[in-house]
Amino acid sequence: MINVIKTFVFLAVLTALFLVVGQLIGGKTGLTIALFMALSMNLIAYFFSDKIVLATSGAQPVEPHQDPELHAIVSEIAKRAGIPKPKVYMIPVETPNAFATGRNPSNGVVAVTAGIRKLLTTEELKGVLAHEIAHIKNRDILISTIAAVLVGAITYLTYMAQWALMFGGFSRDDDENPLALIGLIIMIIVVPIAATLIQLAISRSREFLADETGAKIIRNPMALASALKKLEEWNRAYPMNVNPAHAQMYIVNPLSGKTLFKLLSTHPPIEERIERLMELAKKLNTA
Repeated sequence: MINVIKTFVFLAVLTALFLVVGQLIGGKTGLTIALFMALSMNLIAYFFSDKIVLATSGAQPVEPHQDPELHAIVSEIAKRAGIPKPKVYMIPVETPNAFATGRNPSNGVVAVTAGIRKLLTTEELKGVLAHEIAHIKNRDILISTIAAVLVGAITYLTYMAQWALMFGGFSRDDDENPLALIGLIIMIIVVPIAATLIQLAISRSREFLADETGAKIIRNPMALASALKKLEEWNRAYPMNVNPAHAQMYIVNPLSGKTLFKLLSTHPPIEERIERLMELAKKLNTA
């Protein structure tokens, strides 16, 4: 519940930031144009994100006869979660990792790497798949798209302000007021950074929620905790070659071999995720 509340608070702050900055920089017209452009681009991403990420990752569909155990686990967890069984894909990569995509539960997809099938025990694999199915159940693709639309609109507004400054698009009063000009420049620099940090915070919050939801579905938080530890170690040693824009979709950061500040990370620290799962295990009496 806390992570759900955090998500809506972050989205509310993004919305408020967009409205305030939009009114100050572009007025109603500029605000509308920026929102329309961001909405158009992100709606395309929303409806075709599954196809895009599957194609760029090299994932291939897995039929039930090719991996009956994998399909059986996905089917069982989806049934427990109360959603249709997602499609199953395999990524021909030895670094163990997984992601989920699909704009709603009826179009859900889970993809795992070849390496994850070799590394994890059956219970650990269930933990990972439960996490990914939790993303589908919680409609995280939709939430990520809403956040992306707001951040994109804010970015467009600041671009508009930059061009207006360059070509004298602001009023003479603004030009003659150095404090107003300095304030505008600061806004152009700071606001997109703040919006991006909020977007990343939403991503981390949804990861926590998927951990919790998935662990509750299979009633085995320690299986997911164990899997996360193994996956983190492998991805630090052997980072995957993935599009950075898609990194947030994976259960652990596939680029984690590269140093990232906590606030600039799409994923929460693995130690904190494991600690929360251990606390959940005690509550569920499964430790």
